[in-house]
Amino acid sequence: MLKTRVLTALVLLAVFLGAVFYFSFSAWVVLACLITAVGAWEWGGLIQLDRPSRGGYAAGSFALGFALSLTLFDNQTGFVMKAPALAALFGVAALYWCVVVPAWLQAKWKFPGGIIGMLVGWLVLVPSCLALVQLRAISPWLLLAAMATVWLADIAAYFFGRAFGRHKLAPSISPGKTWEGAVGGLLAVWIYGFLVAAKFGALTDSLAGWIGLGVELLALTAVSIVGDLFESLAKRQAGVKDSGTLLPGHGGVLDRIDSLTATLPLIALAVLFFEGRIAWLW
Repeated sequence: MLKTRVLTALVLLAVFLGAVFYFSFSAWVVLACLITAVGAWEWGGLIQLDRPSRGGYAAGSFALGFALSLTLFDNQTGFVMKAPALAALFGVAALYWCVVVPAWLQAKWKFPGGIIGMLVGWLVLVPSCLALVQLRAISPWLLLAAMATVWLADIAAYFFGRAFGRHKLAPSISPGKTWEGAVGGLLAVWIYGFLVAAKFGALTDSLAGWIGLGVELLALTAVSIVGDLFESLAKRQAGVKDSGTLLPGHGGVLDRIDSLTATLPLIALAVLFFEGRIAWLW
């Protein structure tokens, strides 16, 4: 099992890095929308859609992501053409992940089926699709740095949890997660984030700058955990271990992007703000 997981991860990483650095903007948009479509197919399974409905939902999700990408970005350069509209979409996603989902997890609300369930799926998947497009258009390295933060949090949380985990984080949703693992993930993200900020001259000498960056990384880590728990709750209510079987040893696409769907829109929104593209909203 471990060998299969490692081999799948290496193949995925090689393909992904090749796409990040060598795909044209249009090809990258198609790839981001394909990921969204596969995620939508798996989401349809979690909310108990039948196969024809899942197929239509996946196709509709691809079309929605593609249409929004062509509308919001320059089709050649990837430059954001409609920053306020994109910021509004990311803002809705941020409110959803930071306000609605924590309440959802606390109350363990039942995941809706039908049209409402599909709309929830789009709220999860489409903003992250657009964030993939935006961040990669700015710089492949920016996208990788953002994704690496989430991956590092997950990996560190797993090993810290295995080594030191004693107190369950959400035992009725994901019994394997512990508070010790979450703290380990945060420590890893702090180290990584401060090193990257120092490397690129983004770390100020002021105490306020250090504290501000630390709080931002804390929030990002917390949201990544929320995203992971949200999909875990969906799978638990659906009575399945994995969202799909596409990735040998890893389950489905949603199993691999659950934390990213929560964090990437927030990072993309912050980038829009700090670029000054949406300063008028504040």
